[in-house]
Amino acid sequence: MNSFLIGLQFLTRIFVVKQSVWTEKSFGESVKYFPAVGAVLGIFYAVIVGVINFFELPLLTGAVGFASMIILTGGIHCDGLMDSADGLFSGREREKILEIMKDSRAGSFGVVSMILVAALEISTLTELAKLSTIFLCAAIYSAPIIARQMMVLTIGSFPYARPEGMGKAFAQFTTQRTMIFAMIETILLLLPLIFIGKIFFICAAAASVVARLVTWKFANFATKKIGGVTGDIYGAITVLAEMFALITFLLIGNYLR
Repeated sequence: MNSFLIGLQFLTRIFVVKQSVWTEKSFGESVKYFPAVGAVLGIFYAVIVGVINFFELPLLTGAVGFASMIILTGGIHCDGLMDSADGLFSGREREKILEIMKDSRAGSFGVVSMILVAALEISTLTELAKLSTIFLCAAIYSAPIIARQMMVLTIGSFPYARPEGMGKAFAQFTTQRTMIFAMIETILLLLPLIFIGKIFFICAAAASVVARLVTWKFANFATKKIGGVTGDIYGAITVLAEMFALITFLLIGNYLR
C-alpha cells in the first residue's frame, strides 16, 4: 500500500497521505502499481468529462478533458515529452543530447511537440464526445492505465542511459516479475469495461497493442540515440501511449458508428 501511495504522489497531484521521506527501494517498488495510479486518474478524468459533456458542447469537453490530464498530473509527463523532443531531435551527440534533456528550459522542438499533442488530444476527445458520453468515458478511463503500463514496460525492458537520476531507482527495482504484475493488474483494471459493453474492452485491447508498438518504436529510437532511456523518455512514452490509445478508441468507434 505504501508503494502505491508513493507512486500516486509522484505521478499525480492527488495526495492521500503526504510523504516526504522516500527510500530508493520503496520508490523503485512503486513501479508495479503505476497502472493502478492510471486507474485513479482515469476515474477522475471520466467523471470530469462525463459531467462537462452533459452540456453537449464537445469542443469544451475536449479542452477540459485535456486540461484535467495536465492539471491532475502536474504536467510531469508533458515536461518529459518536451525535454525528450528537444534532446532527441537536436541532431547532437549523445552527451550533448543528455545535457539538453536535463535543461529545464523548453526549446523549439519541445514547444512544437507539445502543441501537436495538445491539438491531437483535444480534437480526439472532442470527436469521442460526439460519439457518446459512455464511449468518451471508457476511452479516457482506459488510456491512462494503458499508458502507465507502457511506462513499466519501458522501465523494465530498456537500459537506463544515465549513471544516476530519479528514474534510476525505477530501473534498479523493476524485474520481469514487476512487468508481469503490471500487465495482470492492467487487464484486471480494464475488465470492468466488459460489463458496460464488450466493445469497450475490445477497444482497450486494441489500444494496448497500438500503444505497445508506439512505445517500442520510441524507446528503440531513444536507445539508439543515447544508449538507453531516461526519466524524460518515460514521461514522453506515457504521453504518446495515452494519446494513441485515445485515437484508437476513436477510430474503432467511428468505424462501428
